[in-house]
Amino acid sequence: MAAGERIVMQVTAQEKKAIASKAKRLGMSISELMRQGAASYRAAADDEELGSLADAARAAAEGASASIDESLKFIEASNKRIAAMEAAAKRALRKAA
Repeated sequence: MAAGERIVMQVTAQEKKAIASKAKRLGMSISELMRQGAASYRAAADDEELGSLADAARAAAEGASASIDESLKFIEASNKRIAAMEAAAKRALRKAA
């Protein structure tokens, strides 16, 4: 990467050691580690927004699940009514015969 602008950053001796160690472990320069870290940083507001979206998705899924459960109960009751009507029709046919 060509040299560009310089950003000077103050860290403690412990932080510098930890940063240098991580960069070495990952096989990259400290500058590259810091660039990638800054590029991937998400603000707390982003996390809150994602949390709100996740809550809305969860609520929608729970609502859909409840609707499916209600539909299945209705179908089961309907199937029982149909079976009862068919049985009554068969009995009436037998009586008529």
